[in-house]
Amino acid sequence: MPFPIIGQVSQQAQQQAKSFGITSPISLAKPRESDIACTQKLIETLKPYGVFEEEEELQHRILVLGKLNNLVKEWIKDISVNKNLPQSIIENVGGKIFTFGSYRLGVHTKGADIDALCVAPRHIERADFFTSFYEKLKNQEEVKDLRAVEDAFVPVIKLVFDGIEIDILFARLALQTIPEDLDLRDDGLLKNLDIRCIRSLNGCRVTDEILHLVPQIDSFRLTLRAIKLWAKRHNIYSNILGFLGGVSWAMLVARTCQLYPNAIASTLVHKFFLVFSKWEWPNPVLLKQQEDCNLNLPVWDPRVNPSDRYHLMPIITPAYPQQNSTYNVSISTRMVMVEEFKRGLAITDEILQNKAEWSKLFDAPNFFQKYKHYIVLIASAPTVKQHLEWVGLVESKIRILVGSLEKNEFITLAHVNPQSFPSPKENKEEFKTMWVIGLVFKKMDSSENLSVDLTYDIQSFTDTVYRQAINSKMFESDMKIAAVHVKRKQLHLHLPSHVLQKKKKHSSEGLRSPTENGIDLSLDSDNSMSVPSPTTAAKASPLISSGSPQGRSSPALPSPVGPLFSTPISEASPGVTQDNSSFSSSGTPGESIPPLQLRSTPSPKPQLNRVVSSTRIINQPAKPAGSITGTTPSPTGVKRSPSPYVDETPKKSKYEEENSLNGSTEGARVVPTTPSVDEESLTMANTELDPQENLSPSVTAVVPASQTNADLSDVPSLPANPVPVVKNSIKLRLSR
Repeated sequence: MPFPIIGQVSQQAQQQAKSFGITSPISLAKPRESDIACTQKLIETLKPYGVFEEEEELQHRILVLGKLNNLVKEWIKDISVNKNLPQSIIENVGGKIFTFGSYRLGVHTKGADIDALCVAPRHIERADFFTSFYEKLKNQEEVKDLRAVEDAFVPVIKLVFDGIEIDILFARLALQTIPEDLDLRDDGLLKNLDIRCIRSLNGCRVTDEILHLVPQIDSFRLTLRAIKLWAKRHNIYSNILGFLGGVSWAMLVARTCQLYPNAIASTLVHKFFLVFSKWEWPNPVLLKQQEDCNLNLPVWDPRVNPSDRYHLMPIITPAYPQQNSTYNVSISTRMVMVEEFKRGLAITDEILQNKAEWSKLFDAPNFFQKYKHYIVLIASAPTVKQHLEWVGLVESKIRILVGSLEKNEFITLAHVNPQSFPSPKENKEEFKTMWVIGLVFKKMDSSENLSVDLTYDIQSFTDTVYRQAINSKMFESDMKIAAVHVKRKQLHLHLPSHVLQKKKKHSSEGLRSPTENGIDLSLDSDNSMSVPSPTTAAKASPLISSGSPQGRSSPALPSPVGPLFSTPISEASPGVTQDNSSFSSSGTPGESIPPLQLRSTPSPKPQLNRVVSSTRIINQPAKPAGSITGTTPSPTGVKRSPSPYVDETPKKSKYEEENSLNGSTEGARVVPTTPSVDEESLTMANTELDPQENLSPSVTAVVPASQTNADLSDVPSLPANPVPVVKNSIKLRLSR
């Protein structure tokens, strides 16, 4: 497969007269011979990871899409005949399959699925798409695993066509015929469309705009392949869990390309880390000025929408209606990503100085050596089908648990690993999936031991999942959630052996990466978490220790920025320099990251109300007479916030695609672990209700009734039926 590097020179003359982005470039420097050689090394490093598809596979995809496009045209003609349209219209009625996502961007990996959109004229109804077209697909020999999800937030037909997974959306335009040269970027096409069609069109419109707004598409694609692989290897690729999805990573790379329009991939990867390790969040990333098409559709605008002012890492889609693609980002996930940006900058500095190889950038860190404390979340169900639905629902709500843990005054960081794991003790009667959340506790000035109660955080999360499961009418009594606190050296009791490093090495300079787990999650989707290593042994990679400066202080939520707007949302135009050479982590005087006019002054972290038991003295030597002996102080109630849901994560965009998988539970159980005393001592208390014990709706609300309208619960009201609740209790006693 050819990889153009120098063949882009012909485009550069045209680009001199054209400006990309909302500011002028930082540098217009042309690539040097060393940059070209470095880019070739990057390509060779990427090949073993399977990020490039072979020409034969690519041609097969093109053939499959061609067959699907012909089926759409035939189907639309048949419907037109049945509706007695004039013959002149039938002959030119058209209809077309458009693609979007990673395939349209040209960065799909081997075995990745294809996101497609069926565009039909105005006389074709959505009901026709899910009936007659569904039946037409069903009659095709090449089509397998056909299923329709008509009641989803964005309705879709899923299928496997001749070995290629395809998701097909539907949009009906207010046109009599669909021309072959139709440009979906035309905002006028949105007039008189229902909201479902607008949502379906959004993916194609955003993808096309991104490609239209980058200076050199080939350099953009190669850079994006490298950044997506890096994000998956470092476990920060998952929109649903509060990291970034494929579209968000594409927009960050596109913004980097706009700032360095003549640079090639090796330089752009380095500049990517330079720009976003120094970016002043929550200033938004914009690829173009926002435009108002007067169609009265909701758009991201913190001047108008109060909820938009609390988005922590806004990356705004370039197509109308503009939306924030990162509304799920939390304090912890942003903290983790910014730290990874800084580490990526340090590594690429070394690479461009010939002090390291590109393979070092893609070394996977060892998440399970990074923290002292973890919470293992377990979702179980009795059948494969129920387990699939249950896992989808639980995973979509984990960000609520992370948000609740972040608000705990004793927790600095709650880092969820996007990779899920099967239970090592699988049995035929129960299927389990586990997620692991790393915890960093704040350094306490006092030398006394502190008891931290996480019971309310865990219970609030399970209550939310219960309500969603019952409201979606997917309740099954054998679906369960369990949460357990685990110390680092106890992880082997809960996780499969192949995901943990056999020999754990500690070093003052950092921790070594583990041997590869062999799990192949290289499929190109927003929820892909990691990819296999191309070698049998992973290279060394320094990690953040839990005591790093980043882990000691949690950034506060930004204060509302709406009143600070005096001009349209834009970036200040930086000066243009001609230097495109390598920069150190501290930057270079001649190069600066463009600031934005959108500013927000971080406010002090709000005073949190938390039910926490008082400090306790344990494992202390005997004290003289008059000291406390044999008893501990009675708990002193430190107030906690009445609702665990309020502002845990930013409010959802109206264009968020709801997870179509739903499930339910009857009870959640905390699995006790063996207490051990080393750096910190731990106690856990577990209390269960009888599974048959139901609480009335007024009592069920561990959260008071007045707070059940919390935005993050995704449930408009409590279900009519009582919710079965099992009280979980996780209490940690930390000795300093």
